Amino acid sequence: MNRRNQWLALPLTGGLAAALLTGCGTESGGAGDTGDAVVMGMSDDVLATDPASGYDPGSWLLFNNVFQSLLSFPKGATEPEPEAAKSCAFTDTETKVFKCELRDGLKFSNGNELTSKDVKFSFDRMRKINDDTGPAIMFPMLDSVRTPDAKTVVFRLKYADATFPSKVASGAGSIVDHREYDMNALREDGKAVGSGPYKLDSFGKEEANFSVNSSYKGTAKVKNEGVALKFFHGDQKGLKKALLAHDIDVAYRGLAAADIADIEQDTSEAGRAVDIVEGSSAEVQHLVFNMKDPVAGKLGVRKAMAYLLDREALVQEVYQNTATPLYSIVPAGIGGHNTAFFDTYGARPQRAKAASALRGAGIDGKVKLTLWSTPTRYGPATDQELKAIAKQLNASGLFDADVKSVEFEQYEKDIAAGKYGVYVKGWVPDYPDPDNFTQPFFGKGNVLGNHFENSEITGKIIPGTATESDRTKTDKQYSALQDIVAEQVPVLPVWQAKQYAVVQDNVYGLESCLDASTVFRFWEISKG
Repeated sequence: MNRRNQWLALPLTGGLAAALLTGCGTESGGAGDTGDAVVMGMSDDVLATDPASGYDPGSWLLFNNVFQSLLSFPKGATEPEPEAAKSCAFTDTETKVFKCELRDGLKFSNGNELTSKDVKFSFDRMRKINDDTGPAIMFPMLDSVRTPDAKTVVFRLKYADATFPSKVASGAGSIVDHREYDMNALREDGKAVGSGPYKLDSFGKEEANFSVNSSYKGTAKVKNEGVALKFFHGDQKGLKKALLAHDIDVAYRGLAAADIADIEQDTSEAGRAVDIVEGSSAEVQHLVFNMKDPVAGKLGVRKAMAYLLDREALVQEVYQNTATPLYSIVPAGIGGHNTAFFDTYGARPQRAKAASALRGAGIDGKVKLTLWSTPTRYGPATDQELKAIAKQLNASGLFDADVKSVEFEQYEKDIAAGKYGVYVKGWVPDYPDPDNFTQPFFGKGNVLGNHFENSEITGKIIPGTATESDRTKTDKQYSALQDIVAEQVPVLPVWQAKQYAVVQDNVYGLESCLDASTVFRFWEISKG
């Protein structure tokens, strides 16, 4: 099953409920007359233009700019607010009925009117197609979508899910024109018809072109005349070269840590002409342990590794501080975050405690272990990172660890077959809530494929947090979950990413595109 673990809501508190009932932001017809067109390059591919299929960062970048959802995440926010809707709210105390009223005058870029029929069609279609690489997996709780009138949409849930508004606000909630899309099949012509701030004018292997959608009605205020998105297909050197040659205005997702460091220290004319913009990110990476593996399945082995991992040295050596050490499975900046692994295992290697953990597991000699990697899916430095971790383990004299790397397609098959004891996984969140860092990993049928089950988590904590619309009241439960994970170590958190964009010095607004929501907002970019 392919989730957005590539390199991988907030419901109605009192303030949020009011915001959803009243709406906010400045409506814009998307005139786009305040700046020139922007040329942007990235190394990620856009794997789909149909929101019933795409579930990768590149595709969601397209969705978030071409399509509207009923709700969206404003810049810097982790709580959704109305977008295509003028109001949304749970109408029952059980958080099982969610009702939205649409804005007036909504139209798709082709001029067709957007009504509740299109919203229902979009959700029903996504779930019916249920594409293996699509976001339908996010909506197992959705029972039905009703449309009492052209402006009203009512979602009925099979069970309580207080994060449902955030899922609707994500790329998975993209609204398509029912006249333009087949209920039973994906669109394969590379075209997209939405009601977002931009129109997709062309889409090819090397480039996608977006113009401002004059029919747009929503909260975004467009600050440019359009965007040309150039694909570098993992060619980091080519992306850096294009930036320094002024062939692109923005380089996003794809520059290696060394490239960013080189540009920061570059005193040449070309280097001085670009700026590095840093933003927050909730992208994380973990080592995952197969609980049925004869070696990694032993708690003493997992704890020994937790005692020996030096995250600070790792992010400095491999990532040149373009990431930060991660000490729990809920990252910093997300509600409920704690530092369970720091509190339990410390920040620096503790060989004596690692040796004691191994002795407690009946292990006296060196632990022979393979760390499995995949070369590009979770970032171009992943192999290097795992080699550095193996070196740290071996330096203790307690492990004999090596690293093997296989291409992603085979990697996923081998994980599903249980062939690996320890392997790496990255995660870019679908929405900025602790639920998205816990339920997919530790709930029933988790996406990690590591055979970990804990009845306290699946039977009490996850169901309990799902019913709480005031997300601040879930902090204690999520803290308890993180403490359980730190004690049983089914995964070992490694790092949390920072987001970077490198821009020409006449390009502005990138700081509004880089936050924990993972929404890259074309409309915030302007060019002087």
